[in-house]
Amino acid sequence: MISPFQLLASLFSNIALLTAFLSGSLALSLAQVAAAEQTAPVTVITEDTVLDPTEQYGTLIIAASNITVDGNGVTLQGTAVAPNLRQGVAVSAKGQSGVTLRNLNARHFETGLHVIDGQHWTIENCDFSDNFHDEAFGWGENGRRGGIVFERVHHSTLRNNRANRVWDACVLVDSDDNVLANNNFSHASNTCLKLWHASRNTVTGNSLTHGIRIQPGEVHARDSTSVLIESGSKFNRFIDNDCSYGGDGIFIRVLNGWCSTDNYFQGNDCSYANNNGFECWAPRNEFIKNKANHCSYGFWLGGSDQTRLIDNEASFNGLATGQHNSPHLPGNGHAGIVFMFGPSSHVLARGNRCVGNNGAGIALIGDLDSQGAKWKAQHWIIEHNVLNENRWGIYAQYADWLQIAHNRFNNNLLDDVHVSDGVSRGHVMLTPPNGEPLDPTAIPRVQLEGPSAVRVGQTVRFKCTPATGTASRYAWDLGDGTTADTQSIEHRFTRAGFYRVGVNASFPAGTELAYRDLVVVADQPELAEDAQQWSFESADGLLCTFTADTEHFVSGTSSTRVSIDPYHGGMVRLGFPKSKAAAWSLDTKQSLGFWLKAINPNMPGWQSNNPEITLHQRDVGTLKLTPKRDLFSDSANSEAREGWRYVEVPLTADDNWERVGGELTTLDYLTIGVDSWDSQPLQIWIDGLILQ
Repeated sequence: MISPFQLLASLFSNIALLTAFLSGSLALSLAQVAAAEQTAPVTVITEDTVLDPTEQYGTLIIAASNITVDGNGVTLQGTAVAPNLRQGVAVSAKGQSGVTLRNLNARHFETGLHVIDGQHWTIENCDFSDNFHDEAFGWGENGRRGGIVFERVHHSTLRNNRANRVWDACVLVDSDDNVLANNNFSHASNTCLKLWHASRNTVTGNSLTHGIRIQPGEVHARDSTSVLIESGSKFNRFIDNDCSYGGDGIFIRVLNGWCSTDNYFQGNDCSYANNNGFECWAPRNEFIKNKANHCSYGFWLGGSDQTRLIDNEASFNGLATGQHNSPHLPGNGHAGIVFMFGPSSHVLARGNRCVGNNGAGIALIGDLDSQGAKWKAQHWIIEHNVLNENRWGIYAQYADWLQIAHNRFNNNLLDDVHVSDGVSRGHVMLTPPNGEPLDPTAIPRVQLEGPSAVRVGQTVRFKCTPATGTASRYAWDLGDGTTADTQSIEHRFTRAGFYRVGVNASFPAGTELAYRDLVVVADQPELAEDAQQWSFESADGLLCTFTADTEHFVSGTSSTRVSIDPYHGGMVRLGFPKSKAAAWSLDTKQSLGFWLKAINPNMPGWQSNNPEITLHQRDVGTLKLTPKRDLFSDSANSEAREGWRYVEVPLTADDNWERVGGELTTLDYLTIGVDSWDSQPLQIWIDGLILQ
């Protein structure tokens, strides 16, 4: 029961209510008492402050930099309403840096702590539990709120804090170079930790368990997860965190095509996830000595090219007595580690332990719908793994260029290595060689030396260099059918496009791989080198800025970078040249070609079929060409999600492009149309525009 003195303090800022109470004309109900909690005054802090536990505080606004706020155990109390109706921010700051906040609690708010635009914060020994929470919410986004929200906050530390029974325990948005250590961010109805365009953060020793929102009998847990990483979150390090019992354990999501790459995961426990211990749809992430046991799948890694999996546990997944949602392997099977429903090239799986899975220990599966024509699981090394008591030790289907060696198998029900349909160039050694056990840690990393972009017909040289020692054998594949077994190779590519270049280097203890995503551009002058000669057509209120980008380009010395900001969704047409008087002859021309790259932070990404190309001839008319599939979200190469894609637009009839308009003899100007949902800024790069 609230005391009269506490009640008077909480009502102090409401003079009319206080007067009525003192005059005896007001009888207070429990609901009025709860509402009165919200009337405690706002405290603006501009200097070093220690809160007084005998006083009642409302919300705090930190309005100065380089100060320390010691909560001294005080609890900021919001309104005692249903968890999904809670409002307000307990502690907020905007534009302040160098702040230390410690020993403070906050509950019954929408968000416990919200910091915008700052750096060098230290948050320690605070508790932001029991704020906004919504276990009944369905699929989709429901705002960034709950425990802690950082927006554009850098070089800061969160240490020994709590945020339990909230929607998102901790959210990092556009926030880099932060340290999260030994926090308890468990039991969240959406995520325990969410990263959105947040890079180079270190997350170590945290409790991130029970990030899950699910009803009895439900299968997918509505994308709730202990850790969610998305939208260009790169070079983060996750070390020794407990991420168990989530919807997923750690989920790297790519809903908008903006990949989160080059993240490192070591010693994290993602066991007992409803769906997947680890789920990743992005390339170039590394998983070392993690656990993903007793889930539906240990590791689900569709669309995860250039991935390294070393010394992980992925056992007892998909069992009828445990989690077994979404069986996709034959016979309602699951897997310890599976690459499926997305491309997987240049993958290393070494030293993993996959035991007792209801399905495969390790499964690599290319595109089922096209029977491998659209993509294959290509360029894999699978070695030194323990694969026991599964249905299959290794299951391969629609795969190419596999090195399977030095693995240990025991009591797999159907096959140790099951080679299904569409597998080519599979080299399999079922048992380790006789003699002393091999030490996989003695296998050195190797480096592929060579360019990332060349012209058609240009001589290019690639070389594979081990970090230590000398390889006994090399194996190259340059992506156009060319192979070699030498340490270095010279070659000329005859056609523009994207090529997966890969190499294996064999050592006594095993094999290491390297790769290069190679762009080959046409050997002819480009038509649109001057960034200032571009223009745009769009709805009112949009702004396009065109600049020459000398860092990201594939042809000449720069590309044209287009920043569309503000952007409100919908079609934007980028035009060249601005004069609309190019007068390029189309006689003998068969196609228009150019390279395109984009960063689109909007959810769920692109709409319509992009890009829309319109050719204009003054006094004659237009010819609009639209691809029959969206070339952004359905690229021919998965690597193009984060890199360059080559667009070749036929000027004559073609089964892959819709044509509206008449035949043209001269091209005076053209537009490239792009169309997305939502309202966040877009970035587009255009390079190498040619008629051929």
